[in-house]
Amino acid sequence: KAIMVGLALNCKIAEYTKFDRKSYFYPDLPKGYQISQYDMPLNYEGYLEFEMPDGNIKKVRILRAHLEEDAGKLIHSETGNESYVDLNRAGVPLVEIVSYPDMFSVDEAYYYLQNLRNTIKYIGVSDVNMEEGSLRVDANVSVRPKGSDKLGTKVEIKNMNSFNFLRRALEYEIKRQITILERGDKVVQETRLFDVESGKTYTMRTKEEAEDYRYFPDPDLPPVVISKDLIQEIKKSLPELPYQRYKRFVSQYNLPNYDAQILTESKELADYFENAVRLFKGEPKKVSNWIMSEVMRYLNEKKIEISSFSIPPSYISDLLNMVEDGTISIKIAKDIFPEVLSTMKLPSEIVKEKGLIQVSDSSEIEKICKEVIAENPTEVEKYKSGKTNVLGFLVGQVMKKTQGKANPKLVNEVLVKLLNS
Repeated sequence: KAIMVGLALNCKIAEYTKFDRKSYFYPDLPKGYQISQYDMPLNYEGYLEFEMPDGNIKKVRILRAHLEEDAGKLIHSETGNESYVDLNRAGVPLVEIVSYPDMFSVDEAYYYLQNLRNTIKYIGVSDVNMEEGSLRVDANVSVRPKGSDKLGTKVEIKNMNSFNFLRRALEYEIKRQITILERGDKVVQETRLFDVESGKTYTMRTKEEAEDYRYFPDPDLPPVVISKDLIQEIKKSLPELPYQRYKRFVSQYNLPNYDAQILTESKELADYFENAVRLFKGEPKKVSNWIMSEVMRYLNEKKIEISSFSIPPSYISDLLNMVEDGTISIKIAKDIFPEVLSTMKLPSEIVKEKGLIQVSDSSEIEKICKEVIAENPTEVEKYKSGKTNVLGFLVGQVMKKTQGKANPKLVNEVLVKLLNS
């Protein structure tokens, strides 16, 4: 799984690696030290490429993605007199991904993390749920005068567990450091925590250096040798990654960037869209519109993921194919969708049962259009005097008489022809 992460992040994979002991005292690890990797990380020198909302392509270099074990968690009482140790996570393996200082704004950090999370989720090594602790973020923040290329003193903000907290913490910390420098003081290198209530960061500890950890090769663990064949085998097993899929959705399906971004955020949603498109006769954008409006509205209401959605993609194709070939109107499609959701019946079955097939007989539609024109002389006069916007009202009257079954495109054409004759 760790090699999968490295390959997904375009890293070089070490064919020979080892584990190291970090002898810095850990009160929340029963054995008092942590197993990590120091000078020979499993994955190194990679990058993650993604698109920012303004269309600019951003590339963040990855220094390393190494294996280590998680520590437990210290919980301090409000009085400060007691501390509790939660050892549930102690010893659980994790991958620590360390980027280069390639992000220059809160937005860049935010979208880097979002794309990193999507990439890890795509390859199936973690559910990367921040709220449940499957993904945690430590951010190093430093500011420098405009035009300077020398990095300022860095401050680490530890253990953020939501995108919202990350954004708030970074915005606060940047302002805090600027204020310190503008009054002529120096920023202290330290580790800080973010307080959700106040929206501020506060000191956790002054920053220790790498030598404070006293790394040395773990004497109980042998080195790990990884064959090129194994790396190639793992590489072949990787799915198409979100950024590649996003670019393909734009070029292959002619989708707007926004649609492609939303649809490729999750592998399951992208798969659902592609499966529906395969069976649809029309433009892929119409499937995208339906999924992003009707389907995602339902998912949000029920607070579920697409993987828990009971309607197969073939049902969406069936419904939209009927709209495409004029069997039903888009309005009827929207009207019957709740019934599809509640009964799990094929949309075409519901349309047949309820007699909802669209009226596309031009002579039948012409007869009803003539009735509407006869019943609405005032609106007809307005139309003839140049107020063509009343056409919408007249179309609505025809749709009302046909209980929404008339083909709206045909109604428009017939009404315009009659009104202009």
